[in-house]
Amino acid sequence: MAIICCLGALRTQPFQAQLLNLSAKLPAFPSTLSTPPVSELESALQMAPAAFQALYSAEKPKLEDEHLVFFCQMGKRGLQAMQLARSLGYTGARNYAGAYREWLEKEG
Repeated sequence: MAIICCLGALRTQPFQAQLLNLSAKLPAFPSTLSTPPVSELESALQMAPAAFQALYSAEKPKLEDEHLVFFCQMGKRGLQAMQLARSLGYTGARNYAGAYREWLEKEG
């Protein structure tokens, strides 16, 4: 579920990214994965790939994925999710610090 990513604060050059939406309140974007709340993210990222697929109808991110971009509405949960994912070995985890609000102002 990779897309070409050109989100505000991340924009230096286009790159392949997997966007992980942490906010159930945001509209669904094409090519994004709606993740569980940060409180459930640790267990989700430790699931077997088949269990993750069955629960979220999406392929589980791989530890070696280079650009896993977490975002939420304001930025706080994205930062928490990025830190958690990195602690679990997802070294390519990133946070879109500007969050949905910045994207909406600049791209929406």
